[in-house]
Amino acid sequence: MASILKLLNIALLLAGLPGMAEAADIQAGKKIAGTQCRTCHGLDGIAQIPVAPHLAGESEIYLRAQLEAFRSGKRQNEMMSVVAKDLSDEDIANVAAWYSAIRITAEMPD
Repeated sequence: MASILKLLNIALLLAGLPGMAEAADIQAGKKIAGTQCRTCHGLDGIAQIPVAPHLAGESEIYLRAQLEAFRSGKRQNEMMSVVAKDLSDEDIANVAAWYSAIRITAEMPD
């Protein structure tokens, strides 16, 4: 029963995210990332400063949700609240598509 409830919650979350059915423009996301995100998160999604998270390979759904939360004020951060407030739904979709499209690998030590 708990598994069914988890799946239902995920489905409801996905249904509630605006614009998820629209195809995002990865190159437009790269352009935005190059002007607004790169200083902290890097164009390649590898953070340039210790307090910024790496974004490369993160889930597109997660990235959209976080940017929307910063934009709406549900989530607060001195820098991100300012950066996200002027992003459109399309901008958010494009940036999320860019960073989620970056492939990262992990290598186990010998």
